[in-house]
Amino acid sequence: MKSAKASSFTEAPLTGLDKVHALTHGLYQAAKQDDGRRFHSLYDKVSRRDVLWRAWASVAANGGAPGVDGVTISDVIDSGVPAFLEGLALQLQAKTYRPAPLRRVSIPKPGQPGKTRPLGIPVIADRVTMAAAKIILEPIFEADFRPVSFGFRPGLSAINALDVVRAEIGRGQMWVLDADVSDCFGQIDHDALMRLVEVRVSDRSMLRLIRAWLRVGVLEHGSVTATVSGTPQGSPISPLLANIALSVLDEEWERSARRIGSLIRYADDFVVVCATRDRAEAAHALAVSTLARVGLRLHPDKTSIRDIRDGDDGFDFLGFHHHMVPSHRQPGRRYLARWPSDRAMRSIRARLRELTDRRYVGLELAVIVKRMNLTLTGWGNYFKWGNSHDKFAHIDSYAHLRLAIWMSNKHDQRGRGWASRYNYAWCRSTGLKRVATMRPVPAHATR
Repeated sequence: MKSAKASSFTEAPLTGLDKVHALTHGLYQAAKQDDGRRFHSLYDKVSRRDVLWRAWASVAANGGAPGVDGVTISDVIDSGVPAFLEGLALQLQAKTYRPAPLRRVSIPKPGQPGKTRPLGIPVIADRVTMAAAKIILEPIFEADFRPVSFGFRPGLSAINALDVVRAEIGRGQMWVLDADVSDCFGQIDHDALMRLVEVRVSDRSMLRLIRAWLRVGVLEHGSVTATVSGTPQGSPISPLLANIALSVLDEEWERSARRIGSLIRYADDFVVVCATRDRAEAAHALAVSTLARVGLRLHPDKTSIRDIRDGDDGFDFLGFHHHMVPSHRQPGRRYLARWPSDRAMRSIRARLRELTDRRYVGLELAVIVKRMNLTLTGWGNYFKWGNSHDKFAHIDSYAHLRLAIWMSNKHDQRGRGWASRYNYAWCRSTGLKRVATMRPVPAHATR
């Protein structure tokens, strides 16, 4: 016979959302008002009906591949979400819940042909539990995170970080430490991370839960390999854990390095803009020593100091290339412009090439156009927040070419006259999205 608490999972899930908001707001306020407070009663909130429903909603919305058990989002829906969440809640309450090993997959690195990065995919049950724990933990640590951090934080975005970069460089800080953390998600020291978590969390059951996720092994080629460092990249809680670890850099900057330069961090990607080379070199040394405290290091070949004063050099950050360019309105002056980086351009071209591959000639034109439009819209909506007009025109031309090649292959038409065979007017008639119409900021309009 089901308990009254368990049976409540059959109730409408939306009724508890206000309660979850009240819970998280209360945790945030408590942490904000007392920066020395440690929270001792958190684990029991992970199995709350309303929290698990919200966690399920976020996991289901993100979709994703199944874990080692092969169970998909659709499988859970077909078998009944209330029963699934009820079983998970009972395991958590009885403290019999144990995470399953991660399923190792390798995915291509955007804009880097032939290179991949490993992901560890948890099973659906673990993803929901991680998402529930994140709902509880995030407001507590949000109260401590510094304003130099923008990645994976509520209400903040990469565009916010980019605007700060532009503002700081506009104040005359023309030396840039362009930093790359080497394998952040794979190298974070577990003990160092847990010490940072324990600054705010004293609930032993919650701490054991986090440690279990950190230490769960990876199933690859039929055997499970132990995990000795890092966080499970690809899991709902990994961005929060990474931000907790990397907050040592933000705090060190606030404590002792403001005079050196301005730190702008988005997850494990950061830059420091400085007034002189000496300060940029000092920023580099401080970043190296600070990150070492949590087991991280800067990639020696991908970290550099750039002098951008004369427009002879620039730097890439968050998908954009940043460069000082002449002002059209004030001759003799320069300002910082940004546009899609070479890697971002390679990435979108590779994706469009994939979507129009010869193996899809059996599909209808409308299907191909719809898929291309989804890609173009997502890419364009991000990069329109820059001086991207010329790059957008190139991508529009390339998308037209790829669709014309696909159409020629579909009708077995030989020769290389694709764009003349299926001209601009034809391309417009298909409904293919033009990113140039997404109104990027023109270079002359910002200064």
